[in-house]
Amino acid sequence: MQKNHSSVAGQLRGSAMLLLAALLWGIAFAAQSKGMDYVEPFTFNGARSFLGVAVLVPLWLLLGRPQPESGYDPKALWMGGGLCGCMLFAATSLQQMGLVTTSAGKSGFLTALYIVLVPVFGIFVGRRAGGNVWLAVVLATAGLYLLCAVDGFELAAGDLLTLLCAVCFAFQIMLVDKFAPRTNPMLLCAVEFAVCGLLSVPAMFIWEQPSLAGLWEARIPLLYTGIMSSAVAYTLQIIGQRDTDPAVASLLMSFESVFSVLAGAILLKERLSAAELCGCVLVFAAILLAQFSPFGKLHKKGRKNKTD
Repeated sequence: MQKNHSSVAGQLRGSAMLLLAALLWGIAFAAQSKGMDYVEPFTFNGARSFLGVAVLVPLWLLLGRPQPESGYDPKALWMGGGLCGCMLFAATSLQQMGLVTTSAGKSGFLTALYIVLVPVFGIFVGRRAGGNVWLAVVLATAGLYLLCAVDGFELAAGDLLTLLCAVCFAFQIMLVDKFAPRTNPMLLCAVEFAVCGLLSVPAMFIWEQPSLAGLWEARIPLLYTGIMSSAVAYTLQIIGQRDTDPAVASLLMSFESVFSVLAGAILLKERLSAAELCGCVLVFAAILLAQFSPFGKLHKKGRKNKTD
């Protein structure tokens, strides 16, 4: 099935959706932090995943179960959703375990290194990023360092786990790029979260002590993360990536770190340092470079006849 990466309107629409997803994820940091006051990581991730499924399936039915597009492959729904769900579970679990010995700021930076890994991995599957994308990756990496590593950057035991988390997120982005054009985005997202939730269940009962009382206390953070950060944002990711190169998509989604810092400044009255402001500017410049640089013409031309 041929993917439409050459349509300017499609690229702009996809970019807008990915930036909106990044905004929802960025705001979710505050909700996730608050939710951890009442429930433990696997319990929180499992509950938000099942809540996402509970929202997506009725919504799909409400919209009249739109007919699949030409080239629709039913196997892509289950295979793609299953693989994406496994990667999502692995990424979020590794991130939580890494946070035991890694600061939140450093974890944010190491996790966002998927912006480097996606174009690197893409080389091995025949997806070569343009020169503007590689330059944008360098700018964004520098910006994310300024944003997330303001308190220094000494290596800790959990850093390896967080780096593995970034690897899993990179694979999740590439899997979405592969399977999203072949199936319904809401159903693909629903299967992804169902798998993530099911994998969380045994982990929560083995290592944690989930309780209904704790879940009720965490209801507001769970509602936001389950509906907006999970059901809505990940569906936007899947739809947005249908018209966006995965390397560019990873840059757009890395804006999540900028939004989280800005949300803290606006909602929590946290003051931004000069380094954080510079980091925001660099990440924003990287996104503009990846979207509008004249080098992009060479990149699009190289992908014009790409098929899955």
